[in-house]
Amino acid sequence: MAPALCHDAAMGSFEISRSTSVAADPALVHGLVNDFHEWQSWSPWEGVDPAMERTYSGADSGVGAHYAWAGNRKAGEGSMEIVGSSPERIDVRLSFLKPWRATNDVAFEIAPSDGGTVVTWRMSGEQRGLMAVIGKVVSMDRLVGKDFEKGLARLAAVAEA
Repeated sequence: MAPALCHDAAMGSFEISRSTSVAADPALVHGLVNDFHEWQSWSPWEGVDPAMERTYSGADSGVGAHYAWAGNRKAGEGSMEIVGSSPERIDVRLSFLKPWRATNDVAFEIAPSDGGTVVTWRMSGEQRGLMAVIGKVVSMDRLVGKDFEKGLARLAAVAEA
């Protein structure tokens, strides 16, 4: 997995990006990302809190699908909504409520490649308040980049099984 540049500007903006190759059809990979019910099989944050409460609403998958969670201190609380979906890209609005408030834009780019698919997972947003201060010392890339790598490895394992 190749880390992309992470930009932590003075304003607190950031972008994190990781990519991997998956030996599976792009439509299969798309289905695993486009349906929040499937995320339990590959998301790097599943298992952080075995008692985490999950709520699914809106569409079953694709645009309008909504997922909310509430868990222990490490899992936090927040929600995601798919706001764009095409065979090449899935856009998600990610909103954290706890341990801090933040709204970030997430995109999964899905591209056919020889023998499978290249998946790129991106997240961008603005760090505010305490997170802006922390971001000056520890970049968002350092905070969540390894999670993206773990999630993409799990996504590949599920898609290739």
